[in-house]
Amino acid sequence: MMIPVADFQKLASDHNPQFRALKPWWDVLTEYLCVAMLMMGVFGCTLQLTQDKIFCLPSRPSSESPEEVRCSQPAERSGTSQPAERSGTSQPAERSGTNSVWKDTDTKDHNFTSHEMFGRKNHLDIHQYVFVNNYCYETAVHWYGKYFPYLVVVQTMLFMIASSFWFKFPGTSSKIELFVTILGKCFNSPWTTRTISEVYEEGGEESLVMWKRNIMSVSDRKESLIEDGENVHLLKSASFKSNQEKMAPEQKSPLSLLDKKEGEQAKALFEIVKKLRIHIEEGDLLYRMYVLQTFIKMLKFVVITVYSAFLVPSIQIVVKCSVPKEVTGFDIYCCNYVKAHLFSKLAYCYICFVGVYGLLCIYTLYWLFHRPLKEYSYENVRLETSISDIPDVKNDFAFLLHLCDQYDPLYSKRFCMFLSEVSESRLRQVNLNHEWTVSKLRKCLSRNASKRLELHLLALPGLPDTVFEVPEVESLKLELMNDIIIPDSIFQLMFLQELSLLHCPVKLKLKAQNHLREHLKVLRLTFRSPEQIPPWVYTLLDLEELHLTGPLTQSTSLEDLSKLRNLRFLALRSRLSKIPLSVGNIGWLHKLAIHNEGSPLRAFHSLTKLTDLTSLELVGCDLERIPRTVLGLTNLQQLDLRENKLMTIEEILSLQHCRHLVTLRLWHNAILYIPEHINKLVSLETLNLSWNRIRSLPTGLFYCIRLRHLNLSHNQLSSLPPEVGILQCLQHLSLASNSLSSLPDELFSCKHLKRLVLADNSLASLSPLVSGLGQLVHLELQGNRLQFLPREIGDCCLLKLSGLVVEDRLLDLLPSDIRNRMSDT
Repeated sequence: MMIPVADFQKLASDHNPQFRALKPWWDVLTEYLCVAMLMMGVFGCTLQLTQDKIFCLPSRPSSESPEEVRCSQPAERSGTSQPAERSGTSQPAERSGTNSVWKDTDTKDHNFTSHEMFGRKNHLDIHQYVFVNNYCYETAVHWYGKYFPYLVVVQTMLFMIASSFWFKFPGTSSKIELFVTILGKCFNSPWTTRTISEVYEEGGEESLVMWKRNIMSVSDRKESLIEDGENVHLLKSASFKSNQEKMAPEQKSPLSLLDKKEGEQAKALFEIVKKLRIHIEEGDLLYRMYVLQTFIKMLKFVVITVYSAFLVPSIQIVVKCSVPKEVTGFDIYCCNYVKAHLFSKLAYCYICFVGVYGLLCIYTLYWLFHRPLKEYSYENVRLETSISDIPDVKNDFAFLLHLCDQYDPLYSKRFCMFLSEVSESRLRQVNLNHEWTVSKLRKCLSRNASKRLELHLLALPGLPDTVFEVPEVESLKLELMNDIIIPDSIFQLMFLQELSLLHCPVKLKLKAQNHLREHLKVLRLTFRSPEQIPPWVYTLLDLEELHLTGPLTQSTSLEDLSKLRNLRFLALRSRLSKIPLSVGNIGWLHKLAIHNEGSPLRAFHSLTKLTDLTSLELVGCDLERIPRTVLGLTNLQQLDLRENKLMTIEEILSLQHCRHLVTLRLWHNAILYIPEHINKLVSLETLNLSWNRIRSLPTGLFYCIRLRHLNLSHNQLSSLPPEVGILQCLQHLSLASNSLSSLPDELFSCKHLKRLVLADNSLASLSPLVSGLGQLVHLELQGNRLQFLPREIGDCCLLKLSGLVVEDRLLDLLPSDIRNRMSDT
């Protein structure tokens, strides 16, 4: 019965067809040799099982010893008797040898010209012959001749197992299977096709010219300039057209366009390839296993060749067999091994196959030890594709790629697209463009504090190209985004004036930098270290506002800020111990804001150079007194010292020299009182003293007759002086969260009062004189002890119910006609 060769092959070879990518030509050839040797062994085994093995005949009894009997003599005799027959003479049978198995029986008449040969009768039955045949086969035939086909099968199976052992070994099979699976996915990914076609269309020709010029000598370069046009064409046709990958049509094919699903699949492949590289590149187990199995195959080749060449001559056609005489009456048998001639020829053929197998093993060892297989360089690919960040790999990862190159270099070339961060960023960009369409971006537009139309993008993996298709954007805010490159297409945002980068390192293309240099007015940067401040900031010549938020140490250099000749507003949010000296070099600065987050700020010498400063904010600087340097800024118009530790403000007397000071904010401090000489600030229009510890108000405060906004909320006031009526310009007065139990009638003579906040006090009633506030639009009274509201409140013609903040029960007590009069409708 024939045994299918495929059944043997499945036992030793791999089942995964993807493994063919890791089989170089010599492994493929040795596999075919193994199949041929296996078929040879199976053929021999089939003959052994289906045909008779041996035929034996007894030797004639003689006086010779068994050792002297020669089974080859009958053949020799048959060859020498022919001349006698032709001559018409006969010789006695005895002369032919005493141990002959045949007997020449002549007719009684020796004169007859013809005679017959008759077999010698030995009186053995068929069972004795069967017994003798089996007995002699087991004892007389050489073991190599008997088991040769089985040895071929076993040895070939060992060869096949050794060739594919690393595909089955637990320590290597998982890595190989994972590698070939991902390799196939990367090879067939539409993203690979798109990337390669794009880079070859965009930069293939230019990269070849650059490569050619770089490798030329200086003397040859002049002569080559004339031939560049022709050489470019020749190089392109030789390097591109020979490769199916480079034969991209001029027009983009539909396959180059990725849909959202394909983009997500490619994104997942990038992550898998990163982990795969770390997993495989950490060691060289695969390389060592391949070398080991090649050595084992080489060793088996030597052993098999030596012992086979030595034992093949032992396969004989005629063998002599000794059988116990008492069994059949004969002790010597001459046996014919019917398959000896065929097996000897198969053995020599087998040795030739094994010899070729051994030569391939020798070549494999040469390839393994004479090439740097633990390093794989993508230099040629980087040159052809202009993707310069494709990394070189090492160890087992490099070895697997070298094996792939022996099968088809296109595998490693397409695979490297998933090793490049540039390729990954391009894919990220494609996916972003799919997700963030123009319509979706327009839904994210809103007005910011500067009343500009702002687009805020938070924690995106990149900047969508569709952003630059929304030309109405005036402010672009990017937050928690990494490695952003603003392209040249930013010039499409014609109305862009403000850019906010919050923990978002950004690089600019040259044209984008030139565009922002001429159009950007406001820049806000939030960073984790001073090194993250991009150098292009200092090239924005038209920049008017710069906001820097992050750690600024004493060694941080801001000297280049002096290049920004149009800078008018500088805001620093950090933990400074002193104002940087470089800030004092910006003498044209109009507004300076320092938010020190509670850290003490002690040195203010740089402020003396800012003679044009009109607005100063020193917030959270742990100040206990107003710095003297501040008092010398004569052009100051706004001063904000909130969130400090001020307890007294006696120094404000010196602020009288600041004749243009209109705004003073001292809220969130620990001020206990207001000095009487505050009346010297005659130009003051806004005063904020909320969230302090003030118990009483001086009369001098109300002689700042230009006051429009006065905020005294969240203090400890128990009364309001009647001099408040002097403030005829007052429009906003906040006395919330104090301890006021009554209000002076003079308050209601402030005819221009628009907002009056009296919430959370102890007022028991509201004077009917409130009707005199004809311009009042907002009144807060909740949190008091009021039992009712005066009817005269309805005479405030501009005050509506929406502007009246009071408990509902008090509104319900108002007459219906008054409520109707005050209703918004």
